[in-house]
Amino acid sequence: MKLILAAGARPNFMKIAPLVRAIEKHNSSLNLNLNHNLVYILVHTGQHYDYEMSQVFFEDLELPRPDMHLGVGSGTHAEQTGKVMVQFEKVLLQEKPDVVVVVGDVNSTLAAALAAVKLHIPVAHVEAGIRSLDKGMPEEINRLLTDHISEYLFTTSKYDDGNLKKEGILSSKIFRVGNIMVDSLLYNKPLAQKSDILKRLGLLTSHRLPITKSKSKFEFESESRTSYALVTLHRPSNVDDKDRLLRIISAVKEISRRIPVVFPAHPRTQKKLLEFGLLPESRSKFFIVPPLSYLDFLNLEMNARFVITDSGGIQVETTVLGIPCLTVLDSPVWPITHKQGINILVGSDSRKLVKEAFKILDSKSVPKSESQPKSKSKSPIELWDGGTAERIVEALSSAHK
Repeated sequence: MKLILAAGARPNFMKIAPLVRAIEKHNSSLNLNLNHNLVYILVHTGQHYDYEMSQVFFEDLELPRPDMHLGVGSGTHAEQTGKVMVQFEKVLLQEKPDVVVVVGDVNSTLAAALAAVKLHIPVAHVEAGIRSLDKGMPEEINRLLTDHISEYLFTTSKYDDGNLKKEGILSSKIFRVGNIMVDSLLYNKPLAQKSDILKRLGLLTSHRLPITKSKSKFEFESESRTSYALVTLHRPSNVDDKDRLLRIISAVKEISRRIPVVFPAHPRTQKKLLEFGLLPESRSKFFIVPPLSYLDFLNLEMNARFVITDSGGIQVETTVLGIPCLTVLDSPVWPITHKQGINILVGSDSRKLVKEAFKILDSKSVPKSESQPKSKSKSPIELWDGGTAERIVEALSSAHK
């Protein structure tokens, strides 16, 4: 069975890496029975073309060098989608795969799926059925269209299954496999713990704590503590709208008066902050830093007091890690993470954002180290256990037999 794995942006790479590992594990277990071997071709569309946005992720995630790089680059949604379709069609005609696997909801996802289905090549969509019910989000359009032209729909939860069934998609096409983002998270967590990003950003504060007391002296041990909030913003609905971005950044600046805030900002987001005059003052505790590698960012996320984000993937990660998350979107992308009680939808309401942040700071919650799952078997959500990619590979290989 010949697969093409299509990816083009940072969130895609985190979903492709577990698939590559699972395919290689599947093949190694066959003991030279090549009839059931899965051959894969990794195609990078080039939607993210900056080194920190792309290549460094391949290194961190231990992804092999892409077999093909389409070099599409930036552009409007229509330009980017069209360029990927034109270039990807050439790959399909040359390679003639049995299935095209697309992940997530970026422009490359929809473009690759459209190019494949028009050549009558089955499409498998990883993270199918996710709905925000907000068609003003480009990602929602990408999700809807990709799902309705896919043959294999791999979902993360019963909520996604329900969305697809309501839209008339046959149950025989739906496979609930879990969340592939969790595969990457659990696999890379031990590696991320070794990152020195906290030290590099000056977020470690050393304390000398008394451990014993004798008649003559105290004995001390050193302890490094961190206390900061983490922010990510990238969606056009947040960063392109000056009034909306002003409300969010104003709230973050107020929050930074109580706790340092770190904001690894996409170059495009930094450009908008500069254009709108919203960059923080040099003496503030609101720090904007360049995009980080996956392992550096994951370390920051794991140690944050809470996270403010508009990223769907980060909502997943914080839920599994046990980190409070404040989501600056108007519609839920991951309803299941809100039902867990750790992800709160605040929109662009600056008062609500500040209120919820201060509530977290004032709470006496269980320390992260105690609230985090100790093993794969203790994931807070069914099938979010690190085995998603293996279930996907099993489903595809079984369908081909």
